[in-house]
Amino acid sequence: MNELAAKKCEPCDSGKALPEAKVKELHKKLGQGWQIADGHHLEKTFKFKDFREALDFTNKIGEVAEEIGHHPDIYLTWGKVRVSIFTHSANALTENDFILAAKMEEAT
Repeated sequence: MNELAAKKCEPCDSGKALPEAKVKELHKKLGQGWQIADGHHLEKTFKFKDFREALDFTNKIGEVAEEIGHHPDIYLTWGKVRVSIFTHSANALTENDFILAAKMEEAT
């Protein structure tokens, strides 16, 4: 299990924006394909063979997000799921965002 995926999220209202060096460090711990967009949020597009697989994955990561109380933006289309993650209360990336991304990787 990825060390990030093993962690628990802190309440979002206590999340502090991470410094750039920490963002880069945590980014290296994620699976391939994760991008840091505008230094502000994490994004990844997951690809699947059809709509059903993409929908099943969407439901899986939705359950993960609900369990930990940290919710991404999710875009579902035929054969693809794009996620965007950042902490709204901090208006930046926090450790919670990287934890959620790692848990999503494990859901694939």
